Amino acid sequence: MQGRKRNRKLDFDYSSEAIYFVTICTQNRVHYFGKVESGIMNLSNFGKIAHEKCIWLEEQYPYLEIHNYIIMPNHLHILFEINKKDYDLKIKSVSSLIGAYKTIVSKEIHLLGDIYFSWQRSFHDHIVRSESSYENIYNYITNNPENWEKDKFYENN
Repeated sequence: MQGRKRNRKLDFDYSSEAIYFVTICTQNRVHYFGKVESGIMNLSNFGKIAHEKCIWLEEQYPYLEIHNYIIMPNHLHILFEINKKDYDLKIKSVSSLIGAYKTIVSKEIHLLGDIYFSWQRSFHDHIVRSESSYENIYNYITNNPENWEKDKFYENN
């Protein structure tokens, strides 16, 4: 589409070995996953599904290693690495991995009775290229609940 912002870095293989930082938001940033109270994220039942499926993602794809993640009321941040090691497997791209995650979370939430749950289209990604960037992102994820009211995703609903 002409005039539309490109989501991914041009000419980069998103199935290559690298560390990726991804943010995924719920549609209209609705608070499905719980509440932050006194700097602590308290997961709702839907938030527990989002959490469980992060673990599932790592178990499902042995070349994916999660370094850190946080489920927030209306989004999640995940820092993960694709490490091919000696796996003789077809490595999925970041888009395919996030697509699998979004699909399985949506399916389980729909089965619990919320047929209106949906994700925002696409996701934000960042390829981590330095140790200082990695440390900043890791700390940002860890401290996200404490800084919730200052977060750009904070919308009181």
